[in-house]
Amino acid sequence: MKTQWAKDLAKIVDPANVKIDEPLNKYTMTKLGGPADIFVMPETEEQASAVVKYARAHNIPILLLGNGSNMVVRDGGVRGIVLNFAKLDKVEVNGTEVYAQSGALIKEVSKIAAAHTLSGLEFSCGIPGSIGGAMAMNAGAYDGEINDVIKSCKVLTKEGDILELSKEELKLGYRKSIIADEGYYALSSLFTLVKGAQTAIDEKIADLTFKRESRQPLEYPSAGSVFKRPPGHFAGKLIQDSGLQGRGVGGAEVSTKHAGFIINKTGTATATDYIETIHMVQRVVKEKFDIALETEVKIVGDDLPATVK
Repeated sequence: MKTQWAKDLAKIVDPANVKIDEPLNKYTMTKLGGPADIFVMPETEEQASAVVKYARAHNIPILLLGNGSNMVVRDGGVRGIVLNFAKLDKVEVNGTEVYAQSGALIKEVSKIAAAHTLSGLEFSCGIPGSIGGAMAMNAGAYDGEINDVIKSCKVLTKEGDILELSKEELKLGYRKSIIADEGYYALSSLFTLVKGAQTAIDEKIADLTFKRESRQPLEYPSAGSVFKRPPGHFAGKLIQDSGLQGRGVGGAEVSTKHAGFIINKTGTATATDYIETIHMVQRVVKEKFDIALETEVKIVGDDLPATVK
């Protein structure tokens, strides 16, 4: 069946961009994840639409994997088609507007905007995700978020139709959007920025970069900030006050540098180690403070089949 899917999809996209049983740990920031049945990288929005329509017509499950910065893929991998938009990475600047396709990295778009003396995207200079992922979760950092600068976004529906959504139609909230709620796939975004002073823009980016590098465990693979901020609290502070830093399961560990991060400390952790560490943190924080930590990261895929002892 997989072979037939691959043959069919190779008629839609370049055959070199269709892979069978592709290990997903090559595409995730945690360096975790089993194989995708089929891994597809369209090079145009039309190809992306055709792949989604094919999957729907053949009742094949489909998962969109962006830069893999906010996703934990289980060790058994993902059934069906994994769609990756890394080749949809065009960025254009027109006056104070910046157009970016979803496969472009948001920190690179931030740099391009800064090089054109445009202000508004500085907050995203250290966010490791793609534009598509940033749109889906209204990504934010250091008092800025996508909602502040977005004008419109082109999306693919689950049926493979292309829609243009205004800022209002995107229904952006704290780490959520209509894209995530409806299972849309972001294709491209248009941002409205303001002309700024080059020195001020450069200083802000340098300051935010320093804060990020000094406070976050960037030397280890991780999914970034694992938990959403509970109302009235900071997840990292709750975890720190629970004495969980340096604790973990297998090769995964709560970072000693930033308690909100769980790192692949050994580089050989399994997704099961990582997920069990998440559950341990949730359990201890609930016991200690009666606060339920909700994950910001998305956990997808299948567990490995249990081995018979």
